[in-house]
Amino acid sequence: MVPLAPHEALEIHESINFKALCLAKSKLMQGLVFDQELKDLMQKDVEQTQQALADLQALYIRAPFSAPVPDRPTPILNGGD
Repeated sequence: MVPLAPHEALEIHESINFKALCLAKSKLMQGLVFDQELKDLMQKDVEQTQQALADLQALYIRAPFSAPVPDRPTPILNGGD
């Protein structure tokens, strides 16, 4: 398996973030829609987005770097000083 270049990994990471946001929005909006045809379209979008996220995450494994995600991020105070 060939690793991704750093810029490729970053682009995939950005795509994952965008797709995750779209998925959350679609799921949230489904509760506000009353038209069944529109709900069905939104459900199809949710399913396709979930598949796209799984595909992107499978690619992201090839990223040349990894960093642990802290349980509690350290706050930046005074501009990082």
